[in-house]
Amino acid sequence: MDRPGGVAPSFRLDDRVAVVIGGTGVLGRRIAGALAGAGARTVAVGRDEAKGEETTAALAGLDGDVAFERCDATRRAELAALVGRLQASHGRIDVLVNAAGVNSGTPFLEITDEELERIVATDQLAVVRACQEFGRYFVARATGEGVGASIVTVGSTAATAPLSKVFTYAMAKAAVHNLTRNLAREWGPLGIRCNVLVPGFFPAEQNRALLDQSRVEAIVDHTPLGRLGVPDDLVGAVLLLASDAGRFVTGAEIVVDGGFGVAGI
Repeated sequence: MDRPGGVAPSFRLDDRVAVVIGGTGVLGRRIAGALAGAGARTVAVGRDEAKGEETTAALAGLDGDVAFERCDATRRAELAALVGRLQASHGRIDVLVNAAGVNSGTPFLEITDEELERIVATDQLAVVRACQEFGRYFVARATGEGVGASIVTVGSTAATAPLSKVFTYAMAKAAVHNLTRNLAREWGPLGIRCNVLVPGFFPAEQNRALLDQSRVEAIVDHTPLGRLGVPDDLVGAVLLLASDAGRFVTGAEIVVDGGFGVAGI
């Protein structure tokens, strides 16, 4: 794994604390590693203790330490308790990354209420609740101490253009894109920056089953850079949005899709 220890000073996150909800997944773990590699004390949040242990072991030895916290981000009480634990254990929180996600390829007319509620709970409502519970802390600190923060939410290309097979996922992601723009406007005067990281097609847990060979070929053919994304492709954008290098960036959708969204016919 790359260790961005030699990055320009404005990209460094020394003395900062970063929290990655969904930090035990494929993309979330790489995001957590990027933040820790830039010096942040980083907390990977997830529901699976075994994945948490794998994550901390995989990210050991970076510039910033990485810890695991178990939390079901769909449950408000657990998020509120997590914020309290982190304040007690780390003394501060500076960066929140919402990186958890689930997906499904169910045809629209066959989507059940159970599936709808499960995907919306993780991809939309968990983000809303995390922004509220961490936002209470960020707003109080900014009001009292003048210290800002950064919230980075992982969105999706599916939120910006119609894609087949991912109806509920796309709807939920579109909602958090909109939420982020509204929070950027609301909290900008307090120095709290809110941005969306928009990956294109990255094989990960939530979409691997949907990427059969024919679909992969169609995506690659429509991508000017000629391939799918890999987790390392997100590092630069994440560090920009989390660090002082992006101190004048808020309300933005930073697209990392190899040019998929701009390719014409």
